[in-house]
Amino acid sequence: MTDDQDYAAPGETRTATAPPEAAGERVDAWLATLWPDLSRSRVQGLIGAGKLSADGAPIAAAKDKVRAGAAYALELPPPAPAAPQPEAIPINVVFEDEHLIVVDKASGMAMHPAPGSMRGTLVNALLAHCGDSLSGIGGVARPGIVHRIDKDTTGLVVVAKHDRAHQGLAKLFAKHDLERAYYAITRGAPKERSARIENRIGRSGDDRRKYVVLRNQDSEAGKIAVTQYWTIESFGQHAGESAGRPAAALIECRLHTGRTHQIRVHLSHLGAPLIGDPLYGKQRNLHAAGPHAGEADEAARAFPRQALHAAVLGFAHPITKQELRFESALPADMEALLDALRRL
Repeated sequence: MTDDQDYAAPGETRTATAPPEAAGERVDAWLATLWPDLSRSRVQGLIGAGKLSADGAPIAAAKDKVRAGAAYALELPPPAPAAPQPEAIPINVVFEDEHLIVVDKASGMAMHPAPGSMRGTLVNALLAHCGDSLSGIGGVARPGIVHRIDKDTTGLVVVAKHDRAHQGLAKLFAKHDLERAYYAITRGAPKERSARIENRIGRSGDDRRKYVVLRNQDSEAGKIAVTQYWTIESFGQHAGESAGRPAAALIECRLHTGRTHQIRVHLSHLGAPLIGDPLYGKQRNLHAAGPHAGEADEAARAFPRQALHAAVLGFAHPITKQELRFESALPADMEALLDALRRL
């Protein structure tokens, strides 16, 4: 430990000059020993976020070796607040009363705060819009949230404003007693134009961010997931080995369960991953045949998110019992992608 080591509160910067005996050590291991209140994984995360420098130059890798005499500076970001803060973010409200609110969510907006992403979420926007009336049943960070769609998925979501509405909505979702339809644009198309998919899905053993259809469907692992789909429109044809099969498709999916990434997992399992899906469809090219294949390939490669939209949401109001049904038109980016695919 060096004499000029300086402790600082979170939100400031810790500095230390590396002594000769530390030379050659991994920088993450050395800093975790130097500052024992920081775990090695925490130090690695800060390095990955670009918070460490040596003699003013950023350190990019936790495995970098310590240089004797170098002045290291580690920035500690201020702690995130325990509860999300209101933010005046524009949202598209399609229905609102004193009990609940239905929003047509834009791409790029997470549903609720999470570690490392405490701002810019739908909850932050709703706290500003609704005040402190949002239900607390979903937890401090997820007030009013009964169901979720992915950050880059667009479309309709419903949020409760008070506990009674939250409980009523939760029962509807638990019984799957509501209507939910999604539109997906896929690379390739399922072999059958329409089908009901029912199987168990669970976390991938190779990548914990992903979910997969489990090989052993007779086990108790994972959770049952049920999706009904219809191919609305198919586009062009594959070139090469898959000649004759559609190069892309517009598919409607109806959810009978609400598992994490359910539609993305099911369509990928059928050989038709969503265009733009960074997790389940990393191959970007369509490999289409025809004179406009290049344009369609370019549009698919450039699409910045999974092409998935929550288009229909219908349910009985948990308080008034009124039958509600909402529809959301495809967003402009998906319409532009379809325009390119229809030229195949």
